[in-house]
Amino acid sequence: MFRTYILPVFSVLGILFALFVVAKGSKATVPAEPVATPSSAPFQQYIAGAGIVEASSENIQIGTPVAGIVTSLPVAVGSEVKKGDELFRIDGRELQAERLVKLAALKSAQESVNVAEVNLADAKNQLAMWSEISDGRAVSKEEVDTRRFAVQKMQASFAKAQADVESAKASIAQVETELDRRIVRAPVDGQVLQIKVHLGEFAPANVVATPLVVMGNVKVLTVRTDIDENDAWRLDPKAEAVAFIRGNNKIKTSLKLSRIEPYVVPKKSLTGDSTERVDTRVLQVLYNFEPNGLPVYVGQQMDVYVKDLVSPTTSPATEPAR
Repeated sequence: MFRTYILPVFSVLGILFALFVVAKGSKATVPAEPVATPSSAPFQQYIAGAGIVEASSENIQIGTPVAGIVTSLPVAVGSEVKKGDELFRIDGRELQAERLVKLAALKSAQESVNVAEVNLADAKNQLAMWSEISDGRAVSKEEVDTRRFAVQKMQASFAKAQADVESAKASIAQVETELDRRIVRAPVDGQVLQIKVHLGEFAPANVVATPLVVMGNVKVLTVRTDIDENDAWRLDPKAEAVAFIRGNNKIKTSLKLSRIEPYVVPKKSLTGDSTERVDTRVLQVLYNFEPNGLPVYVGQQMDVYVKDLVSPTTSPATEPAR
């Protein structure tokens, strides 16, 4: 009796389990709440673009003209520097030793000038003494000519000694220039944003993937905005523009146009939109804004909206002249 009903019971249980699985799988998946509410355009008609924050002087990647070991690093990340301030220094002890040798050579050359000057004065005195003798029987013309030639020789020696002094000074200036080239200085007023070199490390002079130091003027920041080439014709340089910080749509700032780079370039940073083409080209528009305490940092992305002053259905192109 039990064996007669066992198979139908298991069949019914299997059907019920299958119906349960199908019913559970058919339920619509509730989308997850976004971590942060995305920003929305404050204009009825607008042009949107993704922007990245830069220093107003652009992010200056500092290198060194001479490779070597870093022996001094007086700045740190976040340091405010003035134009000409030292950022780091390359080992130049061999040049300092060479400078001492050049200074000794300069001192020797200056002493040679003093000796040549004394010899020249003595030769002139001898010539004057022989020239004052009026009696031709007491002194021969040949003797006077010999004294005159001696003066000319001493004048040449004196000039050569002076030239040796100038040459020694030039050699010292050359060494000092090489020493100065080993001191990497700030090209503009600004702030140190990144340091990727440390004391005792070797700093290469060639182009490196990671710059040794990055700095820039951050008192005024710049948003480099990518405008899709399909929207570029609608961009009005006088149009109002606003940027929102990603992650908080309540923090925004008004923008002021700095410049438009007229060369359209391939897009570098993709947004992940499923309709986005990898061959998209963009017009880069640079807007300035003052931080004024906003939590904005160089390298951060922002959502930029530019008021559209041109109707999408209207073409700005004019008819060709007839």
